[in-house]
Amino acid sequence: MRQDSVRGLSPAGFHRMAYTDWGEAAAPVLVCAHGMVRNGRDFDPLAGALADRRRVICPDVVGRGTSDWLPAGTLYGYPQYCADMAVLIGRLGVESLAWVGTSMGGLIGMMLAAQPGSPVAKLVMNDVGPFVTKAALERIAGYVGNDPSFADLAAVEAYLREVYAPFGTLPDGQWQDLARFGSRTKPDGSLGLAYDPAVGAVFETQEIADVDLWAIWDRIACPVLVIRGETSDVLLRETAEEMTRRGPKATLVEIAGVGHAPPLMDEAQIALVRDWLDR
Repeated sequence: MRQDSVRGLSPAGFHRMAYTDWGEAAAPVLVCAHGMVRNGRDFDPLAGALADRRRVICPDVVGRGTSDWLPAGTLYGYPQYCADMAVLIGRLGVESLAWVGTSMGGLIGMMLAAQPGSPVAKLVMNDVGPFVTKAALERIAGYVGNDPSFADLAAVEAYLREVYAPFGTLPDGQWQDLARFGSRTKPDGSLGLAYDPAVGAVFETQEIADVDLWAIWDRIACPVLVIRGETSDVLLRETAEEMTRRGPKATLVEIAGVGHAPPLMDEAQIALVRDWLDR
């Protein structure tokens, strides 16, 4: 496992996007992209399990993890995220790759896969699709952009266990890792969450409404696996089923006892991704 970074460009100048690099440089590339306020270290269990056969690249999307923060919340958005990923793909120097994306990371992958000449040859969309309801976005807006302070990592972990209860049952060590990699030290010495609160500006500057990206979905030609948490409010069952009938006509697998989003950390979920990618 190695830490590296690339420099993306926004209207405000250059910024650094960090990433974790697993496996051998000559192996087939898999990019794993995280959810809206998470970071690339969420994929440590998956990347560690796949690094014997793939080079697994886990970026911290700008404004998250150890990547730079942009100077204004209005600069955050999918055009910037896709542009940064294009720089990363250029750094990797490959003609094709596989993509695993959770929530926001899945939408980034979907947008990239829909482009003419896309290097995305296989796409796993983890609990997200081309239609997201206003109600789900309002729930997410309720915690994205908050900037709580915590006395210690135990308090961070307790907060994450509550907010991410839909992840399902995780071992204590994985919750501890989520807290360790998902926190930052504030100037006053307290701990905060490892993302720029300004990433939530989109919910303040635009009216929250249903998101309909079916036109993008219908342009995808590569094979797609859709993973849905059984009780997810972000990827509704009817949306997931429609994804199997149109566009790339995805393969759909539902994970019992999980909401938004399956964390891809236990052996069964890792095996699901590994086996599908290896087909």
